[in-house]
Amino acid sequence: MKYFTILSAILVLLLAACNKEHIPPPDGNEYKPDVSPENFTNSTHITNPWTPYELQKKYIYEGKSVDGQEKVEEQRLNSTKKIMGITCIEVNFKEYDDGKLVEETIDRYAQDNNGTFWYFGESVNNYNPDGTLKDHEGSWEAGVDGAQPGIIMLANPIAGITYREEYYLNQAEDKAEILETGITVTTLLGTFNNCIKTKNYTRLEPDVIEYKYYAPGYGVIKEVNQADKEEIFLTAIQ
Repeated sequence: MKYFTILSAILVLLLAACNKEHIPPPDGNEYKPDVSPENFTNSTHITNPWTPYELQKKYIYEGKSVDGQEKVEEQRLNSTKKIMGITCIEVNFKEYDDGKLVEETIDRYAQDNNGTFWYFGESVNNYNPDGTLKDHEGSWEAGVDGAQPGIIMLANPIAGITYREEYYLNQAEDKAEILETGITVTTLLGTFNNCIKTKNYTRLEPDVIEYKYYAPGYGVIKEVNQADKEEIFLTAIQ
């Protein structure tokens, strides 16, 4: 799960210690989504308005967290990767705290023939404060070790629908619920109409809930962490 607003390492450890015995049991044993290659015949042509990811455009997000000033950059690359027989686009994600790179990932997505935008995994590099590579925690790939792809955005989002964004048992189990559609959201970048609000959560971290706001043609324009009310916004597209 990617959080644009990240809790401090100390707080995460404390929450983990407090909630380790209170994590709900797995509920994804029967989760096997239909991702047949014949349903992804033009999978790199992204037309879902809430997940545009135009080639080479860089989406820049900024905000403040308990770790300081936060900045995130997302950019679709020219490269692709075939996963489970489906050609996925690759998106480079970089996260900085006070100017220091803390995480970089290559995320892999594909759109099905109905327009639903799927998530097929990520390759992760986590970095120490001195800039050295720490580990690859958070990496997963659909079809490997029981992992399954999930949905980032439906072709026809309707309030009340809940879906998995990813599934890798005890490693990546994000879910999302469509809370509202057709709403108006105003940020420093402007006023956006016909937006969608989602609730994003995982049984692995029961106390961590985020709300994301999607605008057509832009994707995510705002995220709010429920626990500390920290926010991060789309500030530029280059």
